[in-house]
Amino acid sequence: METTALILAILLFIVGLLGTILPILPGAILIYGGMLLYGYLTKFATLDANFFLLQALVLGLIFSVDFLASAVGTRRFKGSKQAAWGAVIGTIVGLIFLGPLGIIIGPFLGAVGAELLRGIQVKQAVRVGFGTLVGILGGTVLKLFAGILMIVYFFIRI
Repeated sequence: METTALILAILLFIVGLLGTILPILPGAILIYGGMLLYGYLTKFATLDANFFLLQALVLGLIFSVDFLASAVGTRRFKGSKQAAWGAVIGTIVGLIFLGPLGIIIGPFLGAVGAELLRGIQVKQAVRVGFGTLVGILGGTVLKLFAGILMIVYFFIRI
């Protein structure tokens, strides 16, 4: 049963890592789910509650990166607080109305829209919007790194 559990966990890890890059799949949740599945199928022989609590904290960090990355990128490119909030709100609205594509388009439009409402020139507003995209890409790299660390820690513990 341990071999089957490991194969299933690895499959979920692979799909989870793909989901970190492709916003269609819930990447970190699939990675964590693979660990839970492995634990369940092996009767939690090698993975204890502390392991799962630590992994859950990393999972929470990964979720917060989604919302904070675009705001940080916005501020880095001289965007206002309103533009940073516009990026966060744009992410949420984009996900609701555009699905996975909303993760890219929503923050960009939110930041640009907020800057335009403040009376900033179009060129600067688009530059700030570009900053949100840079933040999102940086966040994706960070999430990928965190997902890989979760998996490495899993293999160390089993």
